[in-house]
Amino acid sequence: MREQGDTRSRIQQVALELFTEHGYEATSLREIAERLGVTKAALYYHFKTKEDIVASFMEDRAAALQEIVTWAQGQPRTVETRREVLRRYAALMTSSRHHQVMRFLERNQTALRSHPKSERMREIMYTVMDLLSSPGDPLPVRVKCSVALFAMHATWFIDQDGGYTDDERTDAALAVALELVESAAAEAERSVTR
Repeated sequence: MREQGDTRSRIQQVALELFTEHGYEATSLREIAERLGVTKAALYYHFKTKEDIVASFMEDRAAALQEIVTWAQGQPRTVETRREVLRRYAALMTSSRHHQVMRFLERNQTALRSHPKSERMREIMYTVMDLLSSPGDPLPVRVKCSVALFAMHATWFIDQDGGYTDDERTDAALAVALELVESAAAEAERSVTR
């Protein structure tokens, strides 16, 4: 069974590389099979279409994000919970192909706009953003908390040829995100005392 999981993961990785390099529309299942060194029949065993491969990216990502959401929803809405959401999100981005999937999605927005799994991804990202602030927080506080999440993504698009390691990018993004959440918490506190 592990071999099937490894093969599925290899297919996802190669497809992700090709989709990002050449574009989703310009990449065929034949090209994915060739790069993997397998027959199209072997590829079909795991994925019948390119859409199935993309759906698997989104399903895997949604499941990992749902774990963060489920954990956070069981916690008090404190600054420490928000910090931990960001730490877990940062760990997710580096422990999986999360940032590569995000880059792929960003580069192929037009082709994927109507993909059935896209709406689920938007919903879960809105939920993660909502967990970073409280419903009664002033709008500037909510914006800062949302921008903290975007900072986690921005690091993967800044100066791609700068020679930064994945760890350096993650550490910088997390530091900025935590700083934004801290600043937002202080601003929320000030608005309560006014």
